[in-house]
Amino acid sequence: MPVTIRDVARVSGFSIKTVSNVINGHPQLRAETRARVQEAIDQLGYRPNLSARNLRSGRTGVIGLIIPDLTTAYFAELADAVMRAAAAKGIAVLIEPIGSGRENELAALRGQHRHMVDGIIYSSLTLGSADTEILKGVDTPLVVLGDTSFEGRVDRVTMANTAGAKSATEHLLSIGRRRVVAMGAHEGDIVASAELRLDGYKAALEDAGLPFDPKLVHYADSWHRRGGAAAMTRMLADGLDFDAVFAFNDTLALGAMRVLQEAGLHIPKDVAIVGFDDLDETRYSLPTLSTINPRRDEIAQAAVEMLLRRIEGGNGPEANEIETGFSLQIRESSGGSPDSASLATSAA
Repeated sequence: MPVTIRDVARVSGFSIKTVSNVINGHPQLRAETRARVQEAIDQLGYRPNLSARNLRSGRTGVIGLIIPDLTTAYFAELADAVMRAAAAKGIAVLIEPIGSGRENELAALRGQHRHMVDGIIYSSLTLGSADTEILKGVDTPLVVLGDTSFEGRVDRVTMANTAGAKSATEHLLSIGRRRVVAMGAHEGDIVASAELRLDGYKAALEDAGLPFDPKLVHYADSWHRRGGAAAMTRMLADGLDFDAVFAFNDTLALGAMRVLQEAGLHIPKDVAIVGFDDLDETRYSLPTLSTINPRRDEIAQAAVEMLLRRIEGGNGPEANEIETGFSLQIRESSGGSPDSASLATSAA
């Protein structure tokens, strides 16, 4: 016979209502009560009937995750982190890759799947502060992932772009590099990851007493391997004098590394490289890639918890914003060992 909530109540010694409050995360319970009920749940192997619970509450037990695509490693790993964070709360995730472009992002917010989810985690690349009214008009609970700050009641989780970029650049300067390329800038960006990471790069140069050289800023239309390879090909063809690269994400760095190696240059002896994102493949590239870890799991957990509170009617009338911390993972591409050493850690 399946284990029921009555069985948990009998073994724990608490009422069915108390057990139900523990299962549903009721905040006003003693830690001892939670522990005893959880011990009974674990002992019996009890699993809540989510379908029945959702039917009673009028909810689906599903949240949506809107991301640009799943072919980009960062978004694939972000989706995995969100699914794991949601699963820990007994929630399923409907993933909607929407491609690039403003119209696709707007269409997703108005999309046909909204009635299938209780709330949305939304990773935007193109919407800006001028689109606040559009986001405020979404009647489904919403948490935005990204770097644009929206006015009004728009909850947001972001990463430490500027501080992380500053740490990456400071690391390259600390190992004696003085001609550090900033790879991945976007022309015309006002508030976005590229602009914030460029700000961190400039701040590190200023603190070190080094002049900012616009010739060392290289633009990339896409933050993919092909973008990094194309930027590095241009730099070598132009005869640019440089001894290090801070790439604004890992895939740019990996593309640039391939071109450098094909040109017969040694990493890090000739050119040291640091990326941003700490993708899983950076631990297995040759050489392994130094990078900024933006704590993707923390971003996912914060976003899921913030969204669930909003679904439950919590979080208050004002917008909630969280910025996660970061750490610098020093690997072979900047003189470290294959096994990453974590430095320059910043708490959220």
